[in-house]
Order: sequence, then structure tokens, then C-alpha cells
Amino acid sequence: MEKELDGLGYLPLRIILSKLSPSDIIKVSCANKRLRGSASDDSLWAQICYQELQLSTPQDDHGNPLPCFMLAYQLWREAFSMYPWPLVKRVKRCWDKLKKWFNNNFPEAEATLRRGASESDIEQLQTLLKVKLPLPTRLLYRFHDGQELPDKMNPKTASSSWLGIIGFSSRSKCIIVASSFASSRKLFFLNCTNGQLFVSTRKPLTDNEMIPCVPNTLIRSVHDLYGEEQQDAMLLWLEEHGRRLENGIIKVRKEGDDRSINLFPEVPPLCVTTVTNGVQVRASAVFVPEFSDLLDEAEKFVFAYSIRMSLLPEGCVINGMTFGSCQLNRRHWIIRADEEVVSSVDDEAVIGKFPLLHPGEGEFVYQSCSPLPSPSGSVEGHFTFVPGRLADPRGGPFKVQVARFPLEMPDYVF
Repeated sequence: MEKELDGLGYLPLRIILSKLSPSDIIKVSCANKRLRGSASDDSLWAQICYQELQLSTPQDDHGNPLPCFMLAYQLWREAFSMYPWPLVKRVKRCWDKLKKWFNNNFPEAEATLRRGASESDIEQLQTLLKVKLPLPTRLLYRFHDGQELPDKMNPKTASSSWLGIIGFSSRSKCIIVASSFASSRKLFFLNCTNGQLFVSTRKPLTDNEMIPCVPNTLIRSVHDLYGEEQQDAMLLWLEEHGRRLENGIIKVRKEGDDRSINLFPEVPPLCVTTVTNGVQVRASAVFVPEFSDLLDEAEKFVFAYSIRMSLLPEGCVINGMTFGSCQLNRRHWIIRADEEVVSSVDDEAVIGKFPLLHPGEGEFVYQSCSPLPSPSGSVEGHFTFVPGRLADPRGGPFKVQVARFPLEMPDYVF
């Protein structure tokens, strides 16, 4: 076999080596001087680094530049030798996807990511808190140790909902791994024993008052170095978040001078869109665990819904006549838990406002909440508008439909 390989030209030998695993390439390189030279070809290791680690330039796991790809691969393997290599590659892909999206859409958030924690940092933390981190979570912290928020964005004083943090705090067998501060504080706890991620509710923190964030059936081998497809809830949760961002299901919104990730879905079937007489209404909802109370039958599951209304560029069109504006007067909602009507609303305005719409202007956005006794329901209804203005109507009132949209407890809770 050695003689057959030794007799091949450069290109056939290069093709054969590119089909081998890195460990087999190392073995082949020990055969003779020519094979060792071919196996040291940096273009070969550039291909390996890109395929396994998505590296387009030679660098170590801290981003420091290196002289060649062969050395880069060697240092990466040494840095993570205590972890299953397939899991290392998966965690890196997870972070790479998130950072790519942040770089393109939300660079100010990417700038807050901290460098990875060292093995000694993690060991000290585990000793201090008397916990053993699941392997996937441990690896996630090796790549990035949470966020470094500027003082002006301190979560204790900030109201922006995007300011989630990843940090450590002890609570029995759980640690706090994320937190958000909007109108109410929301905490995420990782159970270090079984690898499940929980989110707090409105009540004081007890095991019965926390909601799992990921289906239990997906969690496996969280402490097994030799298991297959190790995955805890933290890794699955971040991967799902990355998928939603990448697919445009959730997007960045701008409110005043602040930008944040908006958790309200932007695409069907979770987001519905209807157009009536030129008025477009988009609607979607999210589950709000921090407002929910699992022991209160009436407010067991609380959902927030977002309504976005705008007048299309062609204006308000009624019976062939075009108007340059229209104004909302009333709203009518039918809210269901499962298929049973639990609330019917017919009243003036929305959040005390009578939005006046003009063609091509940005959306008027408002949000409201609805508690349900069950984890599944829906909202539908209509708004009543008048062409022109309420103070100077140019015609009779007309209804703008809002298609039925779901209130659903999701598989992944954020």
C-alpha cells in the first residue's frame, strides 16, 4: 500500500489524502518522507479546518492568528482534548451562526460577547457552587463567557428587553444562566444534574413554579464523555434561537434610539397578515412566562400579542374611491382558550390611542396581554376605521379584519 501511494502523482495523492480523516492523515505521514511532505501540505489542512471548524484563516480558539492551518488544527484539538470532538464542532457552529447573524443585523450586541472561560475558571466555579456543568453548557462557556454590558446598559437599571445576560449564580442544583429585564424580571435556570433549562414565572421560585424551556425527550448524555450526540437544553435552546434569527422568524426592532430583538414572530403561520381597503394588519403572539402563574387557573398561561397596522402606498380604497388617510375608532376582539370563548372586547381606541394612518408610513405598533386557563387559544376580530380623520370623516365607518392568530405554549420557551 505504501509503495502504491508513493508512486502516485501529486494530484491523485492530494485527492486521496483529502478523503481521509485527520487521524489517518497523520498515520500515513509516518510512512515515508514523501508522504509526510504531502500530508503537511497546508492547503490540505486549510480544507480540514474549514470543513470541521469553518475557519477561513489559521487561528487558535481565542482568535489569535497562526502561521499555518496545520498548526491551527493541532492547537484546536489540544485545547478541547477533554471533550468529544463532534460536540466541539457543533457548539462552534452554534456560536458561529449567532455571531454571523449579529454581525449582519445587530453588531452592537455582538460587541458585548466576552471571551471564552478557561478550564480552570470553570473548575473553580464548579467547586464554588458545588455543581457539575453539563458538557454542552461547559463548552458553550469555553467559547463565550456571556456578555459584557456597558454601564449605561446595566440590566439592573435598563429597560431594553434584549439585554439578556449569561452568568453564574447558585440555586440548589441549578444555576442562573440568563436573565432579561423588561417590564418584569425573567430568569433562566439550568439544572446541572439533568441538563434541563427552566424559566421563572410570576410566583416565588420553586420547582413547581418553573417552566421547562426545551422538550425533555431531546435532552441526552449531558455528562457522558463517550455518549452519542450529547445535548442539553442550553445548547438546544441557543441553536433554536439561532434558527429563528437566521430564518427571519424573529427580527431586530427599533424603538426610539434603542434596538432590540423582537420575539414576536414575523412569518406565517405564527404571524398573520390581512389587508382590508388598503389597511394592512399583522398580528402575532408570544408566551410570557414571567407573567404566568401555574397555580392560578385564570391566569395560568399569559400571552402577549403584537398588532402592527399600516396604510399601503395606494391609500385607503373604498368602493373605488381613494383617501389619503384613515383613523381607527374602535376595536373588537374574540379571545378563545382552546375553542371556548373566554373574552369578547368591544371598545374605543387601542391602548388609549386612535392611530391615524397615512400611505407608506411606518407601522403603528401596540401590544397587549391576555391570560388563558389553557396553553392553547387564539385571538381574532376587527377594527373600525373611518376614511379621513375622526374629526373630519370623509365617509362612513368600515371594518378592518384581523385574521385569527394562535396563542400557543411553544416547545421552546424564551
